[in-house]
Amino acid sequence: MYAGNGDCKVYYETFGDPANPTLLLVNGLGSQCTNYHEDWCRMFAAEGLQVVRYDNRDVGLSSSFEGAPTGINGAAYTLSDMAADGMAVLDALGVAAAHVMGLSMGGMIVQTMAIEHPQRVLTMTSVMSTTGEDEYRKSSRRALELLLEPPATDREGFIQQWVDGLNEWGTPEFADESRWRADAARSFDRGGILGGGVRQYTAVMVSGSRADGLRALKVPTLVIHGDKDTIIDEIGGLRTAELIPGARFELITGMGHDYPPQLWPRWVSLVVGHIRANS
Repeated sequence: MYAGNGDCKVYYETFGDPANPTLLLVNGLGSQCTNYHEDWCRMFAAEGLQVVRYDNRDVGLSSSFEGAPTGINGAAYTLSDMAADGMAVLDALGVAAAHVMGLSMGGMIVQTMAIEHPQRVLTMTSVMSTTGEDEYRKSSRRALELLLEPPATDREGFIQQWVDGLNEWGTPEFADESRWRADAARSFDRGGILGGGVRQYTAVMVSGSRADGLRALKVPTLVIHGDKDTIIDEIGGLRTAELIPGARFELITGMGHDYPPQLWPRWVSLVVGHIRANS
């Protein structure tokens, strides 16, 4: 199914009863909606939620912005545009307001949703993310190198880049190269856009700090981070929770910048508990 935000088409899928409260799941840099695995989505749906996952613009089956400017030549779009894409998905579903959860860049997008569309955000969960302030954006040198290397266009190269990345920033306790390879192959074979991550990264960089907007938020907020995250150090999550009035911070010991199945039950418990406490 597709929603429209101007000329941008946004692909989305749903799980669970549409009569239930909606949980909108927002992806990180360059990742397709299938990174929210169907089994994980069904776990949330089993808790009485309609779960919605969607491809951000410039990835997967949503609209491509190939050929648009990046870097010093400007940005094809901003995080505000990407937040508006999520609102367009809610519009297509006839949902006035939803609970939102975003991972990494997705956390930045849901923060932007809460700042710019507060009437449509019931609760927010920001995971492994940060505030847009330069001093709270800390990555290991190796993680940044891997994140910004030119994307592979062949299947085996794509899979190897995925594996190399998770070997650097994944959760060490649950490292599983066979699972990583299967997930990467599935993503590549699904088709869609390759290379949109560079333009998404530009959107992150040009969108700047959200600190003032976060200080003024009245949206109930849960912030989750792992202490083994080498893409966005836990100071990013701590700062997010510090700025948002009443936010709760949950540090998951041993978690990196990924979401292995072994951690899904804890995530579901945390997020559903947050939703129920604020409903």
